[in-house]
Amino acid sequence: MLSSTESQNQSVTKFIILGFPNTRKVEIALFFVFLTMYLLTLTGNIIIIITVNTDSHLQTPMYFFLGNLSLLDVGYTSSTVPKLLSILLMNVHIISLVGCLLQSYCFFFFGSAECFLLAVMAYDRYVAICYPLRYPIIMNRRICIIFVIVCWISGCVAPLVAAIMVINLPFCGPNIINHFFCDIPPLLKLACIDTSLIQQINFLLSSMVILSTFLCTIISYIYIAVTILKIPSSHGRRKAFSTCASHLTIVSLYYGTVIFMYVSPTTRSSSDLNKIIAVIYSVVTPMLNPMIYTLRNQDMKRALKRIILRMLMSKKEPELSN
Repeated sequence: MLSSTESQNQSVTKFIILGFPNTRKVEIALFFVFLTMYLLTLTGNIIIIITVNTDSHLQTPMYFFLGNLSLLDVGYTSSTVPKLLSILLMNVHIISLVGCLLQSYCFFFFGSAECFLLAVMAYDRYVAICYPLRYPIIMNRRICIIFVIVCWISGCVAPLVAAIMVINLPFCGPNIINHFFCDIPPLLKLACIDTSLIQQINFLLSSMVILSTFLCTIISYIYIAVTILKIPSSHGRRKAFSTCASHLTIVSLYYGTVIFMYVSPTTRSSSDLNKIIAVIYSVVTPMLNPMIYTLRNQDMKRALKRIILRMLMSKKEPELSN
């Protein structure tokens, strides 16, 4: 039974996100660092989305999936960084329970959908390299659209159980979340009932999503590696590997940090190390994705040059007419 004081405190519906507590100068410096990273993320991913949708040479399954990955990255980083920026610049640490749950759900929605999409992209590369002649038939437009819809729906459904469990919890205080966003593990610590069962369920669900998609990705790349090794010429092997190098780099960055945070039971507490790891997969990786795909991908480079050239030509035409 709860005491009368605890019963009154159950009305606590606002939380304080601790963020990165430090001196004011350090917080301002961090604000500009995160603002720069956020703007680079938005700019890079929006450029990829526009390029994929406007250039006729990029109307292939790989770039269709890449456009969706960029869209997920925009939502993924936008679910946490704007609030972090307001904390660093204006000391707005307070967030409502509804806002906290919404932020948490959006973060895991986009993150889960990205896990499923990365697995689909690995399968796409598997079909392209292992069955090149049948690739246009297997990965036709209809199948690609179905894959993407399934990824978005799966991402939407995956965090629902955790969200439903958390929304029904009583919060008695303290109300300080030792993180820079409303992550589920530190939020569960603030409930005034035993949440060990909920923590175990949340851990199990997170592990299922992360490890199942990671396993599918690894299996695809094992088959890809076996096929590439069978290619007689070194030039052919390099060319085949280059088609999946960017995706493999992103998979390594993303899963390496996400598995460390949500699959290892010993690292789920909200420590300073966990905050740093969370910054890598929630802020740094979405920023690096466009750079990796544009710097390592000749098709994207050529498409960007064509778009820039068309923009320059369109500006010159009015000048010539005058």
